[in-house]
Amino acid sequence: MERAVYDKYTSVLKAELLPAMGCTEPIAVAYAAALARATLGEMPQKVELCLSGNILKNVKSVTVPNTGSMKGVIPAAAAGIVAGDETKRLQVLAAITNDKYPLITEYISNTQFTVTKSNSGCVFDIGVTVYGGGHSAYVRIAERHTNVVHIEKDGVAAVDRAAGGENDNGKPSMSVKEIIEYVDSVDLSEIEEVVSRQIEYNSAISQEGLTNDYGARIGKILLAGFGNDLHTKAKAAAAAGSDARMNGCPLPVVIVSGSGNQGITASMPVVVYAKEMGVPREKLLRAVALSDLITVHLKSDIGSLSAYCGAVSAGCGAAAGVCYLHGGKYDEIAHTLVNALAIDSGVICDGAKSSCAAKIASAVEAGLLGFEMYRNGSQFYGGDGILEKGVENTIHNVGDLARLGMRETDEEIIKIMIKNI
Repeated sequence: MERAVYDKYTSVLKAELLPAMGCTEPIAVAYAAALARATLGEMPQKVELCLSGNILKNVKSVTVPNTGSMKGVIPAAAAGIVAGDETKRLQVLAAITNDKYPLITEYISNTQFTVTKSNSGCVFDIGVTVYGGGHSAYVRIAERHTNVVHIEKDGVAAVDRAAGGENDNGKPSMSVKEIIEYVDSVDLSEIEEVVSRQIEYNSAISQEGLTNDYGARIGKILLAGFGNDLHTKAKAAAAAGSDARMNGCPLPVVIVSGSGNQGITASMPVVVYAKEMGVPREKLLRAVALSDLITVHLKSDIGSLSAYCGAVSAGCGAAAGVCYLHGGKYDEIAHTLVNALAIDSGVICDGAKSSCAAKIASAVEAGLLGFEMYRNGSQFYGGDGILEKGVENTIHNVGDLARLGMRETDEEIIKIMIKNI
């Protein structure tokens, strides 16, 4: 493999596999708010939040960790302002202790908050303006969760750069063939730290969800209702991590494509299969890296936020990882992906909340079914619906479906969800 291509995929893994505590959209709001407070230099007396519809959608119904189980945009911003550490970025709320919960509640009661929908046209857009002591400060994050494009105090900009295009995820061109070649050849010492951290963190929050009662308890219900076979355990492990994460568990996760749910989905089924199969640690690391990179590749044409549920992409990535554990090469992995995309593409994203765990279970099911189909000599073909001959062509079609075809669907979902915000 050419060195430049090799380095590209190493860089993608190191950039993508970041630790985060809590659902990344409310955490991004908290981060922007904490940064605005730090820029102002004092506690704001008034807070204005201007957010894109997709941010409102993804923050509305999810529990903000370390707030005493509060949900929504205003608690996320208030937590960031009152007790957030802006230097920790996606772990901005990680160090908040129980004694700060009443302070956050009191601050919400005594502070004027306004929430409006951004008309910038940017799908991922967070603007926070704060006022206090005769001064004002403004922070804007756009396109990606920690991409701060503007910071100003009293109208004087300290940071000001272009947000980028609607689908600018900073991702280089990728292909399934290149990803497999990279995973086969990568020196594990270059990626072991980030992939091992993903396995450790996401396994811990998965176990938390399987042990305790979070949200709708999808992971626990899968095991109780459908048995303890390998297939069910893989789905349950991924769903349980989301059960915990969507419902306020303060344990960190390692994200993929900006999403903790996708990071959990891409990793946990592969971890469960690897343990059951007794594969060497080296094989597990390569399989999880493959799953992560396939997930990123599938999401690149779609964008960070859309009407298309990102768990579908991660479920396909997990299936590719499981196929790799079984000795699958390009043909096997490509057919597994096409089969999985044919089954589940079009599942809507209606924001972060407890039901994400059930969608994750469905996405993992589709991925594993796609793998089992190919393993048993069955497959879908180009011309079946949105499928086209060649895995990259099908991936491109799904990207167009999600980014362009589902745009009106996204707007309708947002209208329904933010009626009462």
